[in-house]
Amino acid sequence: MTGVDHAAQTARLRAQVPVRVSACLDVCEHANVIVVQPSAEGRAAGARPVWLGLVNDPDATEDIAAWARAGGPGVAPRPDILDLYTITPPRRRTAS
Repeated sequence: MTGVDHAAQTARLRAQVPVRVSACLDVCEHANVIVVQPSAEGRAAGARPVWLGLVNDPDATEDIAAWARAGGPGVAPRPDILDLYTITPPRRRTAS
């Protein structure tokens, strides 16, 4: 998305939580997309990754970073404000 400082957003997140950047997640219409992976503790509790789209606001980035620092999926409750950004991930393609 134009007008968004992607490098600053990534740097802000990376300063607080582990970050992996991907070129394409097949949901370009929801850019910027952030996928919050559960920690080992969260996975043990049955948590799945949470996909957040249209994260183009610095306040949303801060909300996501705070949630991840608190433990993220399966450990800390997702802040209600992040419900506005939650998207459904694309279905995995299978070989025919």
